[in-house]
Amino acid sequence: MSFKRRQLTNVEILDISFNSDNESKYESQESDSDSDSPFEDAGGDGGRPTVDESGVQRPLPFPTEAECFKLFLTEELVGNIVHETNRYALELQEKREPGVRGKLAKWVTTTISEMYTFLVTVLLMGIVKKNSLREYWSTDPMFATPFFATLFSQDRFLILLRCLHFVNNATAILSDPLYKIRIVLISLTSAFGRVFVPYKDLCIDESLMLWKGRLAFRQYIPSKRHRFGVKFFVMCDVKTGFVQDIIVYTGSTTDIKHYEGLGVSGSVVMTMLAPHLGKGHTLYVDNWYSSPTLFQHLLSNSTGACGTVRSNRKGMPAFGCRKMQRGEVEFQENGQQLAVKWHDKRDVHVLSTVHTATMSATGKVDHLTGERKIKPDCVLDYNLKMGAVDKADMINSFVECTRKTTKWYKKIFFQLIDTAVLNGSIVHRKVITYQKYRENLMRELLEEHHTPRRPSTGGRPAVNNPLRLTAWHFPCKVPQTAAQGSRTRRHCKVCLSGARRSKQRKMTKYMCLACDTPLCISPCFEEYHMLKHY
Repeated sequence: MSFKRRQLTNVEILDISFNSDNESKYESQESDSDSDSPFEDAGGDGGRPTVDESGVQRPLPFPTEAECFKLFLTEELVGNIVHETNRYALELQEKREPGVRGKLAKWVTTTISEMYTFLVTVLLMGIVKKNSLREYWSTDPMFATPFFATLFSQDRFLILLRCLHFVNNATAILSDPLYKIRIVLISLTSAFGRVFVPYKDLCIDESLMLWKGRLAFRQYIPSKRHRFGVKFFVMCDVKTGFVQDIIVYTGSTTDIKHYEGLGVSGSVVMTMLAPHLGKGHTLYVDNWYSSPTLFQHLLSNSTGACGTVRSNRKGMPAFGCRKMQRGEVEFQENGQQLAVKWHDKRDVHVLSTVHTATMSATGKVDHLTGERKIKPDCVLDYNLKMGAVDKADMINSFVECTRKTTKWYKKIFFQLIDTAVLNGSIVHRKVITYQKYRENLMRELLEEHHTPRRPSTGGRPAVNNPLRLTAWHFPCKVPQTAAQGSRTRRHCKVCLSGARRSKQRKMTKYMCLACDTPLCISPCFEEYHMLKHY
């Protein structure tokens, strides 16, 4: 079916502007609002999910933050991770050369509770930012965060991070590029679709996880913030921002079903929309996906679509060659699809199967002319509903727990954990900020799974307290330990690291309480607090 041209003149555009002084024709402010679409006449509501069907499925009456999170990261999944982590740790121990000591020599079997505590520690690191992992266990008074030492010792956390594993290497399908993380990816995406049924409007867009290491499917996208990394195709519910599905792009082996005539981009859309076809949804996509062929295929499956489109896509109509002025618009339609060329700062091409050739006021005023700004309805809808994926990335970027690592699959795992936390906050449905939700989640998981440990009193002496030369200081006895009792001693700081006399390992039962530093009562206590270079 060929497109028929309709170009609005400047007079018609002005008439629309004047007639919209009282009310705007643009009424699609809610993501689940009604809109005219070609397939709604057939079958009543076009198969669109009802209000009762959409949203959280079988919601808990008063869910806690931890319960919402565990809808996705279930104890069964964490149990599998624990099992594979313990298996991988034993494999590493077997490969270790005899007689060589290290952190692996101190490995003890991990548990589900310890793994949840490990994940809480990783989430907490997303809020408490430091340059390196070891700094979280720093004893420097200026930078110390002693709470981390109550969760894990430094060595235990690092060995858990090293041994973190998700699959049995002996039975894995090595031809799958994602075999290292496939089980976790399938489990989480399945839970996303099981827990939440999307409302009418959906959007699909790309997301890029920073990765500059060697990786066969690393991508370069100059328009993204990170530019280099692992590309995800993400489908979100527009109304809530819930991440409905994720596909990791791995090149020719990407986990999609290929549809003849739709290409890779169209096949991605059809694969992600497969569970939602025939239900009256409306999809919003950018110009990498949009094409008349794809939109017609979606329309035949009772699914509307709207998106920017490249003017040279196969099947796109030819627009006028003359240069358009700002605000001018040209519509072409064939009874099922609407193609729009609108000139703002530059030419914008939009394709839609759910809009008509109308324009509406934006609610803004041109400060130069004093006239109300108007735009095509399809452009207004697209601007309002296309940013769900970018918004999810933006929200997580402030508190993300992903860190630089030598293993790409571990970084993807932490990226998926952030997504599960975001979806959990949407399921939670309480009016609190996202960061507050994460804080409450960490507290509840620790209350349920963590047994506090006493920080070690040994190890290297603390870095000098910057207030040691100015504050009030009084000696006191070193607190007794259960093992040593009244014979508790610690190494004198001045004797051990002083520069004015030869170093010696001298034990003392006294310390400065304000500096938390063991010192001989004389002369070390006076030298430490009076001399800058003791």
